[in-house]
Amino acid sequence: MYGFRIVDKLQKIDKDIKRDQLKYHNKRVLISKEFTFDSAHHLHSYDGKCKNLHGHTYKVIFGISGLVDDRGLMIDFGDLKEMWKNEIEIFLDHKYLNETLPPMNTTAENMVVWIYEKMAESLCNRKEQYIGARVEFVRLYETPTSYAEARREWMEVE
Repeated sequence: MYGFRIVDKLQKIDKDIKRDQLKYHNKRVLISKEFTFDSAHHLHSYDGKCKNLHGHTYKVIFGISGLVDDRGLMIDFGDLKEMWKNEIEIFLDHKYLNETLPPMNTTAENMVVWIYEKMAESLCNRKEQYIGARVEFVRLYETPTSYAEARREWMEVE
C-alpha cells in the first residue's frame, strides 16, 4: 500500500532547476478545456420537436494548440477560461440564442462554427502573448450523446 509522503525539499528555481530547463521541448502541443452553458432556442424550417422553444445544457470542448514559452506553458487554462467567459459565454449562457447570436438557424452545426470563429478571433487578438496558438477543434454537445464539431482543417479557406 502506498502512503502519503511529504517531499524532503521543495525544488527552488535558479538553485535546483535552471530557468533554461523549464522549457523541455520545442514541439506543438494541444490543450483542451470544456465548459457548459444553459440556453433556450428553437429551430426554423424544421418539422420536429425542436421547432418549439426549448432549452439545453450545452457542453463545449476546445482543443487549442501552440508552442510552449520559456516556462513550458502554451496557454494558461485560466486565460482560456477568461476568454470563454468574457468573449463567448456572454452571448450564450442563460440566453435566448435566436436573439443573441447573429442571424442563423440555431442548430448545433451553425453554433459550433460561430463558437470556433469567436475563439479563433480571441486567440488572434493575443498572438503576441501565445506562440502559434490556434483552434484545432471545437466540439459542441447539445445533449450528452449528440454533438457537432468544427475542425481547423475544415474551417481554413482552401
